[in-house]
Amino acid sequence: MTEGTPTEHVAPGQSRTVDIDGPVHYVDFGGPDDAPAVVLVHGLGGSHLNWDLFAPLLQPHARVWALDLPGFGRSEPGGRKASVHANVAVLQRFLADVVGEPAVLIGNSMGGMLSILAAGERPDAVTGLVLLDPAIPGPRRALDPLVAAMFALYAVPFVGERFLVWRRSKQSELARVREMLRLCGVDPDALPPEIVDRSVTLLAEREDVDGMDRAFLAAARSLVKLLVDPRRYRRAMASIDDPVLLVHGDRDRLVPVAAARDIARRHPDWRYLEMPGVGHVPQLQVPEELAREVLDWMRTVVPA
Repeated sequence: MTEGTPTEHVAPGQSRTVDIDGPVHYVDFGGPDDAPAVVLVHGLGGSHLNWDLFAPLLQPHARVWALDLPGFGRSEPGGRKASVHANVAVLQRFLADVVGEPAVLIGNSMGGMLSILAAGERPDAVTGLVLLDPAIPGPRRALDPLVAAMFALYAVPFVGERFLVWRRSKQSELARVREMLRLCGVDPDALPPEIVDRSVTLLAEREDVDGMDRAFLAAARSLVKLLVDPRRYRRAMASIDDPVLLVHGDRDRLVPVAAARDIARRHPDWRYLEMPGVGHVPQLQVPEELAREVLDWMRTVVPA
């Protein structure tokens, strides 16, 4: 166990690992003993670092954990599967083995999808959901051309693998981090430099690079499959009785805001918050505003 180094911008917390059919890395941010439990679930290609600006704002009011799913962050995949359903099982085990009590799940992008499916299967383990630009089905719409092309490459066996290898050979870790941030609507130069630096270091220190590629593509392909045929996914949404806060940026290129508006209409009991001028990762773009909204919502719907 190592302790993170607190600075003005880097989230303090304890870096730990738990065995869930292999190592799963997570950061325990702590919090008041009598506060609600909150688990932060990153999206496709993300990690615990996605929460560095947001988690410290929750920590005075909640006990906060951020995990790295197998194949992401510091959780080397080994021989484990990394499909959406495999990651749902890991999240459920994490809730049982590490948190040990019902928790609020705050999921971004694919993490929102995982949170919905986990709550649908194990409602007793969840007290509420905060869905930040979740991967959700929506009405027929034109995808962003770059996003459509990117996921088309990922979907084709062998082609996706070769594309990731080619991109690594042509771009530095810093270039890849900056490119992904811009795709998500974040200006890299507007972030504290250490946030970008830590993301670059995380890429550079990966050991099983091929395994991480396989995990990324497995997650991407299973995510797309669920969105193409969303019947099971929609059943999980309909089964949720816990309070839900759905947050979406109106400048999201990866999950168009039309999808969130459609889901909000289908689930009028969910609270819907649309953030103008915000992209796919509001926890990095507007962490203070997002934390205020989440904490206000938690105070009204989540039991202490």
